[in-house]
Amino acid sequence: MKIGLIAGAGELPQCVVSAVIEAGHPLFVAALEGYEPPRGHNPDTESFGIAEFGRMTKTFRRHDCTHVCFAGHVERPDFQALKPDLKGLKKLPGAIKAARLGDDNLLQYVMAAYEDEGFVVISPQELCKDSLLPAGAITTKALTQSHRDDAEKACRIALNIGELDIGQGAVVCDGLVLAVEAQEGTDRMLERVANLSPNLIGTTSQRRGVLAKMLKPGQDDRIDLPTIGPRTIELAGKAGLAGIVCEAGKAFIMSKDKAVSLADELGLFVVGLPPKDHD
Repeated sequence: MKIGLIAGAGELPQCVVSAVIEAGHPLFVAALEGYEPPRGHNPDTESFGIAEFGRMTKTFRRHDCTHVCFAGHVERPDFQALKPDLKGLKKLPGAIKAARLGDDNLLQYVMAAYEDEGFVVISPQELCKDSLLPAGAITTKALTQSHRDDAEKACRIALNIGELDIGQGAVVCDGLVLAVEAQEGTDRMLERVANLSPNLIGTTSQRRGVLAKMLKPGQDDRIDLPTIGPRTIELAGKAGLAGIVCEAGKAFIMSKDKAVSLADELGLFVVGLPPKDHD
């Protein structure tokens, strides 16, 4: 098995690179233009435009890649500004049509395009399982009964918006939905929460409210798994939240030791809940 990694933003591509090298699998990295490429281990790397589908698949074949892994955040492109190669141009109308139906449809279309070329799409979690959020509390603070209702409602809201292919996250405080995640992403959603009226949110001394990030119902989990990390912890702390919940085994936690240390310092809980039914 040789893996062609299509790398976007964030820490996940670096995690995949480290895990693949440690496992002894050969690797080629296709670093998408506009995003910082993974560092260290010195894998074979080339830069590609997001619509250079033909050049990318040809390069994967030249490097004998059998599997393709998508890792890292990629902003939805301005389709009118794209500069596709010939093969990418043929795929563009289908991508635009899929994008109109939502992010999940677009991602499904992209994965299917690589499968049609004979590649096996492998998920990041198959390669770096150690970065998945385990079951239970990973912090000193646990999910107490006083915050359980908010956590359960935030999960329900996140699943509801996920079913509509809107986003993966929701924040609930004392039963009130403070925010849901859409195209702005988790960080900006938490920044919005921090700017709400003080009577709606907690404080650093009296934390209230819970962020839930959930896999969308029906989502193919080979791509775009919910992800949290130190930045999520930091912004949740600034928003006065009491903690964060995700599904155990269905969410990544990046820089786990740093994230746990920061959460303990700020007095937040981070908890992996039993997986929900996504059918």
